[in-house]
Amino acid sequence: MKIPQQNFAFLLAALSAIGPFAIDTYLPAFPAMAQDLGATPLQVQQTLTFYLLPFGFMMLWHGTLSDAWGRRRIILAGLFLFMLSSLLCAVAPRIEVLWLGRALQGMSSGVGMVVGRAMVRDVLQGAYAQRLMAKVAILFALAPAVSPIIGGYLLQIFDWRGIFIFLALFAGLILAACWAWLPETLAVEKRQSLHPWHLLRAYQDMLGHGLFNRLALAGALSFNAFFIYIVAAPVFLIRHLALTPQSFAVMFVPQVLGMMAGSFLSGRLAGKLSHRRTIMLSFAVMALASGANVVISLTLPPGLPWSILPLPVFACGMSLSMPNIQLMALELFPARRGLASSTMSAMSTLVSALSTALLVPLLWDSTLSLAAGMAVFLALGWLVFVSTRTDDGKASVA
Repeated sequence: MKIPQQNFAFLLAALSAIGPFAIDTYLPAFPAMAQDLGATPLQVQQTLTFYLLPFGFMMLWHGTLSDAWGRRRIILAGLFLFMLSSLLCAVAPRIEVLWLGRALQGMSSGVGMVVGRAMVRDVLQGAYAQRLMAKVAILFALAPAVSPIIGGYLLQIFDWRGIFIFLALFAGLILAACWAWLPETLAVEKRQSLHPWHLLRAYQDMLGHGLFNRLALAGALSFNAFFIYIVAAPVFLIRHLALTPQSFAVMFVPQVLGMMAGSFLSGRLAGKLSHRRTIMLSFAVMALASGANVVISLTLPPGLPWSILPLPVFACGMSLSMPNIQLMALELFPARRGLASSTMSAMSTLVSALSTALLVPLLWDSTLSLAAGMAVFLALGWLVFVSTRTDDGKASVA
């Protein structure tokens, strides 16, 4: 390692934060973007879909390319593309150009999250890896809180285009830091071939591995239970709770505090509870929050603070489970950690993209339907995870 572990964790967290910043920072600007570009609210909402679909597709490749060419090189290339695509969004004269810029952002923004996760497993194992991932998650959790707040104030000071200029500057700063300090963690002798036949065999092994697929799907479904509130935030906060674009902190700050608490607890439990027991505890926390959310939505009108209170509790449970689910899955493919990380992220993003495009616009008309959507996705995630018990005896794949 060329840098201390704490600084390494900070760099990995900053890389992972690119994705949340790309999604959350511009949410307060949706009404202003529609007005300036002469677009409908649905067309502006579709900028998320145009972002998420390439994001999910490239999740299959970020880790795979890093397995072949090294972690550092792929991260630097992804940051450079994200910086350029953010500038394209900033100068977009019409909604179609913005869709293109968002698609290019989606192609590049996931590189830090996917490759960074593989880098952790390159250098650490077991409880040490879980603790480092928990540190990364604590720092990463700040991004969803500060990004919509920054977006709201940038919108007030400049306009929506200033938000994308900020994203370009943010990526440029991380690019410079990674160029100077990010080490290469994958030795040349451990790199994998990009030969199509080798890749096909690797994907066949991974996608045919029942335990891996169930772990990835359980994580994707439970995360999406949380993500539908992120996507629906402009409607949930502005229409239902009658807040301004500068008031997004009311929802995002408590959520992030919950995520930080869950990540901290995950680190404290590392080596004390098994991954499985920790994940079951996390599902219990999420179920408690989801049930309370449904009851509140049934019995009370939308308002503060009761409409917000269940969300940070749910975020705590989600952050408690994620490092454990990810490590369980990555341990199954020690020679293909980049590919495994890519596949997990691609599955999660596909679920989120389909939900964003097809379900969230149907759910956001009421707080009750949003709460019901959260409960359904959580229940599906729990059922899938419980089914992994039948595969616990399967060995790792080299």
